[in-house]
Amino acid sequence: MLHITAIYGRQFFPQDIPADKITHVLYAFANIDPETGNVFLSDQWADTDKHFQSDRIDNADSNLYGCLKQLYILKKKNRHLKVLLSIGGWTYRANFATPAGTVSGRSIFASSALSLVQNLGLDGLDIDWEYPADVTQAKNFVLLLQAIRDALDIYGNSLSMPYHFLLTIACPAGPSNYKQLQIAEMNQYIDFWNLMVYDYVLSGSSETGHQANLFSANDKSTPFDTQSAVEYYISKGIAPQNIVLGMPIYGHAFDATAGAGLPFTIASSGSWAPGVYDFKALPLAGAKEQFDEKLGVSYSYDATKREFISYDNIAVVNQKAAWIQKMELGGAMWWESSADALGSKSLITSVYLALGGKNGLDLDNTPNTLTYPDSDYANIRAGMPDVSSPSEYTSTLAESAILSATTCAITLTTTITLSNQCTCTTF
Repeated sequence: MLHITAIYGRQFFPQDIPADKITHVLYAFANIDPETGNVFLSDQWADTDKHFQSDRIDNADSNLYGCLKQLYILKKKNRHLKVLLSIGGWTYRANFATPAGTVSGRSIFASSALSLVQNLGLDGLDIDWEYPADVTQAKNFVLLLQAIRDALDIYGNSLSMPYHFLLTIACPAGPSNYKQLQIAEMNQYIDFWNLMVYDYVLSGSSETGHQANLFSANDKSTPFDTQSAVEYYISKGIAPQNIVLGMPIYGHAFDATAGAGLPFTIASSGSWAPGVYDFKALPLAGAKEQFDEKLGVSYSYDATKREFISYDNIAVVNQKAAWIQKMELGGAMWWESSADALGSKSLITSVYLALGGKNGLDLDNTPNTLTYPDSDYANIRAGMPDVSSPSEYTSTLAESAILSATTCAITLTTTITLSNQCTCTTF
């Protein structure tokens, strides 16, 4: 599963997504009106209005443009690819609580989110509430998911070829947050759980450490660990196949330090923000890269600059891919796609190959939907007839509604999902 957010300074566009190597894209983020619960796009120009070089401008007022048109084109050219709209995220985290707490707010949230699915040619929704703070908010989260699930199902079943629209969540890896959730109650409405097992240490932490370690150490370098989080969700009744393991495509930097688990000063440099480097920039010149299989981590250290950077390299993501298979998890996801390296250095490609992507047999290959008869946009209603679909899907479209409602696979965010793993009751 792949997150995309970066069309401005990074100049990363939907056309740059490695669509042949992923199964799902999460387009981040839509916002929520904190009073009414209305869900709306946060950047209209980028989302629906931007004209790319290949766009024709005829009937401009009635057609969809922007990144979301490009994602629909990707779907049509790659019929296994599903596109979900991610709602919330850290920036809009405060906007959930009030509308989730009322019947009216939940209804408006669900209906407005469904309208975006209908209009924009999406395959579902991803809810990223960071995080319910108490028992009341946790209960309201369950009710919100129920309202969204009901809205998606009613609409999907009303289509001439019924389709199961996906509902996923981004879920926390920290005990203080995941222990607030009513996981068993949520699970009946969710297709898969995108586990954010990264950002374990940040610039506000007390000591340096590893930001996405698989396993725990007996010191301050691993305040959290991925294994414990995964085991907790499984203990609460989540099928392993419905858990998607998050991985970072960036590194957290710490200055004036002697290494992991030690004091530091906040880094002043980064790729786009102080203290954060894109994976494709790492390791920095002069730094020595290390891989610790016991902890499931990699990092670099520059003894001259006294700079420690925690990030996943190819050795670590291959270890994590093997662990995904050992634990029979649903797949992998990333935040976020623009930071990856190219070619043989790509983290996404490495996991794709490790999870069986070379022959494609182990990845989710169920068709998406291209049918949106109620869209406000003429080109989405028409299914973009100027864009061709691969011929191998032509004979399977009649059965796709049944397949998509009963099977699921692995995800990379990008998401990769595994077809022979998932036991979702709905997917």
